[in-house]
Amino acid sequence: MGTNTFHLLIVEDRPGQPPHPLLRTKVGVRLGEGGISQGEIAPAPYARALQTLRGFKEEMELHQVTEVRATATSAMRVSRNGPALVRDILDQTGIQVEVIGGEREAELIAKGIRQAVALGPEKHLLMDIGGGSVEFIIANEDTIFWKQSFEIGAQRLLDKFFTEPSGVFPRESLRAQIAYLAEALAPLTAAVAAHKPLAGLVGSSGSFDTLADLTVGRVRKESELPPSTWLSVADFERHFAHLLTLNHDERVALPGMFPMRADMLVVASVIVEYVLKTYNLTRITTSAFALKEGLLAELLGK
Repeated sequence: MGTNTFHLLIVEDRPGQPPHPLLRTKVGVRLGEGGISQGEIAPAPYARALQTLRGFKEEMELHQVTEVRATATSAMRVSRNGPALVRDILDQTGIQVEVIGGEREAELIAKGIRQAVALGPEKHLLMDIGGGSVEFIIANEDTIFWKQSFEIGAQRLLDKFFTEPSGVFPRESLRAQIAYLAEALAPLTAAVAAHKPLAGLVGSSGSFDTLADLTVGRVRKESELPPSTWLSVADFERHFAHLLTLNHDERVALPGMFPMRADMLVVASVIVEYVLKTYNLTRITTSAFALKEGLLAELLGK
């Protein structure tokens, strides 16, 4: 249960075989909309969360699910009424939600990425841009050398820097966000200097899926996404420059744009641009796998 999107993954565990996916689906709940920067889940997203979980419960019953693991991240973690939503979900669906901390979130994201990307023995910089938080991990195929969760997710950045009614992201807002990132991500800068990961960025799920969809020119279902893809820095720079020239409606109309991310992708792309330029990264690998696949791998002892 992310700050932007709720995901449901149902698999059949077959002894001696990889888990067989029966259903992959996601719903744009926007749990942080209108409240996360004030430390509150607003009434409309609160209601959307309950409705979505009731729908997920129906899918679980249809698929005769016998074991359920439910986690929630930044919005539930920091909101004053997050515990009330956990209780309401349990009362209405019987699903017990575990609200996880940022360090735990980063660990599960790294585990999920490893299911999709062959990291090998070299250190890589891993990144997951959520609505409430952004996780950075320096890891290889079997070791996490450094990790940190930063409460600078896309919804928070929208609230802070993207208040222009025209829907165009002003240049002064771009400069202000970059200055903010330089300060907020000082621990990451120190970690990159200390650990010297390879000159490539591995970005998981969310905004990176949408950037890949923009490149192929269509919104793909989650089940259609390959576990990992290579996104050229040139393609990213082209998308980024184009996004900065468009208003909200024009971004929604782009082939490959997931409508819920039409504004968030702008501030998320500023983070990607900052990371690429600041740490001299020359490659981008996108991972369709993230937290939920990490949780599944842990559950199955992989």
